[in-house]
Amino acid sequence: MYEIGYVSRKKINLRGRDFLELQDFSAEEIWKILKTTRILKKYRGKKRINKLRGKSVAMIFEKPSTRTRVSFEVAVEELGGKALYLSRSELQLGRGETIADTARVLSRYVHLIMARVYKYETLEELARYSSVPVVNGLSDINHPLQILADLYTLWERFKKLRGLTIAWIGDGNNVCNSLLIGASKLGVNVNIACPHGYEPHPKYLEWARMNASQSGSSIKLVNEPSEAVIDADAIMTDVFVSMGQEEEREKRMSIFYPRYQVNSELIAKAKHGVVFMHPLPAHRGEEVVDEVIDSDYSLVWDQAENRLHTTKALLYLLI
Repeated sequence: MYEIGYVSRKKINLRGRDFLELQDFSAEEIWKILKTTRILKKYRGKKRINKLRGKSVAMIFEKPSTRTRVSFEVAVEELGGKALYLSRSELQLGRGETIADTARVLSRYVHLIMARVYKYETLEELARYSSVPVVNGLSDINHPLQILADLYTLWERFKKLRGLTIAWIGDGNNVCNSLLIGASKLGVNVNIACPHGYEPHPKYLEWARMNASQSGSSIKLVNEPSEAVIDADAIMTDVFVSMGQEEEREKRMSIFYPRYQVNSELIAKAKHGVVFMHPLPAHRGEEVVDEVIDSDYSLVWDQAENRLHTTKALLYLLI
């Protein structure tokens, strides 16, 4: 049996909503997405669900992508719709057209806009001038799509979320920021081990602590990975050098490696039955070793697959 916690009998309708920030969604609304994910995953390949028949989705990419692009294209097609890949260089954005004008025009053509961007402010402006839902495919400060898949993967594995403990090891980056929000909303404890100066965004820490006070979870910030993993049900990490930080590589590697690497020695300090998670792409031999990412307790490939199913659920509910 799956434990989903308290969910009211009030009908939850997400149609027409932007999906920029998990903090904008209640615990019940996040659970609605996760429960819809479970249904759509169950019926994949067994029952055709043409919820998006006659609908089109614009996908704006300022950054390269594997999982976001493929999961979105497949999700839209499997729901009966049409996905349009739009790189910045192919749009007039690359020649000076404003974000506002782009949003106004695309809104007349498509039924939802997904954007993977360098700056979160781009998403805010798209949403401000768009008359159709805008979905955050990744920004510099958050990555809520990834956390939907991560939460679903944990729920799928443990049959519950409330009371679980996640240890995040490494950089307090955009994925970590969104993890703080999604986990704290649903009663999941988060222990973050990161170097001084590489903590999560203060705003996200503040939101997470506020959420945790309501859900009964806890947020802990430490420097030592071995301290963070003691009671962890899941250990998560991400690359030490993200896209756009290449010039900082030498400095970052000297700070993060090898102290914040997830290896067998660190796994051994966690509780029995701990799982490993990573949003990918992974830099093997840096933030994680092959022995961990390729192990039986690694959920990395389930996470990657579930990006498709949670994306389908989100599209199903927003359009």
